[in-house]
Amino acid sequence: MISFVMGVEDLADTRFALSPLAETVCSLRVLREPGLSALHLPWRRAVIGGLGALDTELLLSLVARRHTLPDFLTPRPATHFASFADELAVVRRTPPALVRRDLRDTHAPDPLPAPLRAAADGTDAEVVALREAVCDLLDGYWSAAVEPWWPRIRLVLEADMTHRARQLATGGARLLFADLHPDVRWRDGVLEMRGMIGDGFRTRAAGRGLLLVPLVFAHKPAPPVTEHVAPVLAYPSRGVATLWAEAPPAAPPGALAELIGAVRARLLAQLAEPLATVELARRFRVTPSAVSQHLRVLFATGLVTRARHGRQVLYRRTPLADQLLGGAAVPDA
Repeated sequence: MISFVMGVEDLADTRFALSPLAETVCSLRVLREPGLSALHLPWRRAVIGGLGALDTELLLSLVARRHTLPDFLTPRPATHFASFADELAVVRRTPPALVRRDLRDTHAPDPLPAPLRAAADGTDAEVVALREAVCDLLDGYWSAAVEPWWPRIRLVLEADMTHRARQLATGGARLLFADLHPDVRWRDGVLEMRGMIGDGFRTRAAGRGLLLVPLVFAHKPAPPVTEHVAPVLAYPSRGVATLWAEAPPAAPPGALAELIGAVRARLLAQLAEPLATVELARRFRVTPSAVSQHLRVLFATGLVTRARHGRQVLYRRTPLADQLLGGAAVPDA
């Protein structure tokens, strides 16, 4: 079990961030083991043939047999919306000694894979060359496999953060962490992550706060591999089941579609959690302007609410719409 001991100041400094680099690095697990997450198989089929001349053997050697990844490849995001380029620049500045330590800790108790072993056991110059080769590969892999999908991935992540912020506002830290994942538990000022691989550790946040990073490619909570890293917890985002959906959602059963129209009924069924117009347009395979017309009607009739989140306006159905949908008829996204 891994535990973060948190004081009042650490709770006050608990916040969220997006990390396109962490998303990219974690997707290597699915690339290596398709059976790890059946939800991402459509993505894997779409990208596997476009990796071209990338050295996938070196990339996939970063993923340990137990599915852990080197901490230095997922640095703690410095801002709420860090860019991939900025995060990769941080990785390129990682000292050779830290690269060695993280590679060994990641793969322990197994030996390092052949593509990593010679450099990691060599001179600092060889470790730096390996670090640069990995960064160059990740840059190309991001462009080919993740960046084209990033706009829709980001929408799912932002919807998740909006949900978590509401949990924090209505039920405090206890409700936030209770809703995060079954393996995460908040008890007596300690955030515990059960079911972790290895011996685990217990570390004090000690005024550094806690950073929560939602990821669509995380299959379980992913704290750092070692206790030397400031408290950060990557966790599986909500809404992943809709991410690679190929067909528009069906209208909910009942008379609601006859009352307000099938398209608006389907829209309401999707709005159990806040979503932006462009994400709804993607799911329904129509233009954002077409969705906006329906949302204006639903807003004017009190069936949806809207709130600005950064540059986007997020829509969510109201309690009146919940009653019209009948609750149980609405699938959980």
